Amino acid sequence: MTLKSLNAASTEEATQMLRPCVDIPRWINEIVDARPFGIEAGLLDFAEQAANPWTEAEIDGALAHHPRIGERAEGSSAEASMSRREQSGVATSQDTAEQLIAGNRAYEKKFGRVFLIRAAGRSAEDILAALQERLNHTPEEELPIIAGQLREIAILRLEGVLEA
Repeated sequence: MTLKSLNAASTEEATQMLRPCVDIPRWINEIVDARPFGIEAGLLDFAEQAANPWTEAEIDGALAHHPRIGERAEGSSAEASMSRREQSGVATSQDTAEQLIAGNRAYEKKFGRVFLIRAAGRSAEDILAALQERLNHTPEEELPIIAGQLREIAILRLEGVLEA
């Protein structure tokens, strides 16, 4: 996708272009409705603030599409492909992998949702340390962190889609 193609796309086409970045309809609609953008940086700046803050229901809906950290996303969708690429650097030892599995389970039991972190550019050990730290949070402390991580992922994906 190029900025030019996003600007020229129909509403439906533009929506489909943005959906793999994060499937939060209000975020997508605000971006689509704000077109045209003059430069990519303008689009990215707008996307950073669009639909801010996300509601808990929007976050939960978007997280329904995210695999657990350390798991390979299944399927051939653009979102699954992005997830596999983002987690490609999360090579890990057997011990760290087992700790991530256990941490994911503990997180899901405590918070009722999948653990989410921007994996791109992070090692498995860094992710595990963040997971263990975040297990000490209350749900009220954790929600804005999840929202922030989800927004970071959305913007990184949007940047990547624009480069493609």
